[in-house]
Amino acid sequence: MIKILQTKSGVTKFQVLIEVAAHQPNVRQKEIAAKIGITPQAVSEYIKELVADGLIVTEGRVRYRITKEGVEWVLENAGELKRYARFVMEDIISHVSTWTAISREELKEGQEVYLKMEGGLLYVSSTDKTGAAGTIISNAEVGEDVGVTNLRGLIDLETASITVCKVPRVERGGSRNVDIERLKMLAASKPYISAIGVEALIALRKIGVTPNVMFGTSESVIEAAYHGLSSLVVSVDEQVAALLNRLETENLEYELVDLTLES
Repeated sequence: MIKILQTKSGVTKFQVLIEVAAHQPNVRQKEIAAKIGITPQAVSEYIKELVADGLIVTEGRVRYRITKEGVEWVLENAGELKRYARFVMEDIISHVSTWTAISREELKEGQEVYLKMEGGLLYVSSTDKTGAAGTIISNAEVGEDVGVTNLRGLIDLETASITVCKVPRVERGGSRNVDIERLKMLAASKPYISAIGVEALIALRKIGVTPNVMFGTSESVIEAAYHGLSSLVVSVDEQVAALLNRLETENLEYELVDLTLES
């Protein structure tokens, strides 16, 4: 299925579908055309495409309804738009602002540097070439914070993976009823580990792991993902649904693992 940001026509098709959904079943093509800045004829063609794609159905002349597939397409691409908006705010607009990074070497004011995201933190170097470059605003020692302005290009981010591990509440055994060996294996593969619930915290302690965060976990994991940082979230079972809901709202992919031992 087309991603709306891949083509200009995809963006317009998305706009038309949103307007159809907002005014269904009686769709006034002239009003849609005026609102999104295209001709009524163009709106008509896009509606034909949406019908052919199965995203809307026609119920007679100028009567249309969005389908289940259409709703799913809107949700999928709305998530992409949200990520794009974040990219615009954090990457594009940044050329008129100053980013804070960590220096990998001794640098001089005005020096051109390259930027790289590692472990969720931004680093700069004059020798390690990447797709993003900028200018530092002051002298900096190795490991020191330094401001970077005039950012050009895109900062490469690794695709973050999120694994959600479900553990039982204390009434169902709590940490005593957790597959500890499997938890240890999963924890070894993730740099960012979070806990939701005391049962989850104790299960992690049993494998010698202190979670990076225990409060505000959902938002923390989302921010980590947007910085290219993969996460393991160990959660008491009753909190899992809310967490997954939040991840799906952000259109983030995840793997769900039930660590409850068989009785």
